[in-house]
Amino acid sequence: MQFIETRGNDGKRPAKVPFSQAILNPMASFGGLYVPEQLPELGMSFLEAHRDSSYKTIAKAVLDAYEIDIDAAVIDQALSLYDQFDDGNNPVPVVKIGEKTFVSELFHGPTRAFKDMALQPFGVVLSSLAQARNENYLILAATSGDTGPATLETFKNRDNVKVACLYPDGGTSDVQRLQMVTEDAPNLKVIGIHGDFDDAQSALKSLLSSDAFHAKLAEKGTKLSAANSVNFGRIIFQQIYHISSYLDLVRQGAISLGDEIYINVPSGNFGNALGGYYAMKMGLPIARILISSNSNNVLTDLINTGAYDLTGRSVIATTSPAMDILKSSNVERVLFDLFGAERTRELMAQLDSENQYQLSDSELAQLQAIFGADYASDEEVARYIKETFEDGYLMCPHTATCFKAQETQQNDHATVIYATAEWTKFSPTVAETITGEAGKGDEEALQLISEASKQPVPPMIAALFNKPVAQDTVINKTDIEKTVFAFI
Repeated sequence: MQFIETRGNDGKRPAKVPFSQAILNPMASFGGLYVPEQLPELGMSFLEAHRDSSYKTIAKAVLDAYEIDIDAAVIDQALSLYDQFDDGNNPVPVVKIGEKTFVSELFHGPTRAFKDMALQPFGVVLSSLAQARNENYLILAATSGDTGPATLETFKNRDNVKVACLYPDGGTSDVQRLQMVTEDAPNLKVIGIHGDFDDAQSALKSLLSSDAFHAKLAEKGTKLSAANSVNFGRIIFQQIYHISSYLDLVRQGAISLGDEIYINVPSGNFGNALGGYYAMKMGLPIARILISSNSNNVLTDLINTGAYDLTGRSVIATTSPAMDILKSSNVERVLFDLFGAERTRELMAQLDSENQYQLSDSELAQLQAIFGADYASDEEVARYIKETFEDGYLMCPHTATCFKAQETQQNDHATVIYATAEWTKFSPTVAETITGEAGKGDEEALQLISEASKQPVPPMIAALFNKPVAQDTVINKTDIEKTVFAFI
């Protein structure tokens, strides 16, 4: 399968590239992104054939349907990493928490967040490509809290790859920060910046698109790629758990094969939701995709009004910090799929120059035919965590944002909510909510929750507090390029 560009072709790059090229060099013409020229058609025959398949079998079948130019042995090696999750046979359990409400738990990997679902196999694929080509790569990652730990975990000590990870200093949970700054592999560099996630992501996109930076790296024998979901190597793996979760509902007897469902996705950079959108386009029976946000509710505004408006807005710090994002990169891929390259380029140029764009009435109608949206305040998030805990389910603040849309969006379908992180990543917020004890540090909060819930703290989280800090760089955002290049 070939990949094309969301903003059209500039005449300097190939009009189409294979999957391997799209993930090694993820930024396309005019600052756009790569997308499949056409999506595979899976349909009911695929779902019927994989009704009882394992997660790895479903994943291999989806990748085969894409006809990507990656050796089968590399794909098998990549997918084998799911064996190291809490339950290798079922890395994404689906838990019933209401009559028609289910939670797909995406956090059972090594860093306890959904980014492991894509980044664990992605690290194997990208580093294998680099080794096969005898090339050295710098992988850039910008994180609001979960991409960073997952990227560092998958690439540490891999050959032909170095990673520079940017995070907003003070803008992650303490556990997320410790997951990054205690990494000591020589091919990893963690860089805190005085700014927010949008600053980190803007720097990443700027460097990826900079001919001068590429040239400077080339002098050092290094090429440039990215681990954020601007890279389709992330997105291709994020489609799989939507399919698996649907089939899990069938196996549980909650739905019959072919029944439509809703999916409800806590959304920051929109990659998780995009995976569900693509799965729907490939034939998964999804009636509607609910986009759940926190008080950084730019996506709610887009879907409800057609306006993507950042004028006068700045990132609000919330209790769900991994969603403290205003510029959601993967919305662009939906715009392209609905409206084409020319319109996408026009809208994204307007966002860059004017900090806003407005969809037409007909465009908004197309968007609303697929998506619904709402957002939850911190106070509402706390209420949902407490009520759900009292009903027997413990969740993180990001997952809790979904319950607002469950209340406000008309829905009589079975619904899958995606739990994007484990409670351990945000323990002070969760502890205060369920125990009433405020101001606790992460380590003490973890113990309070563990005692209240009778759930153990996973060993990879408990061990963080005894590991030495190996990465203490914190810089101004104007020094990012200089710092990254000094690492190389």
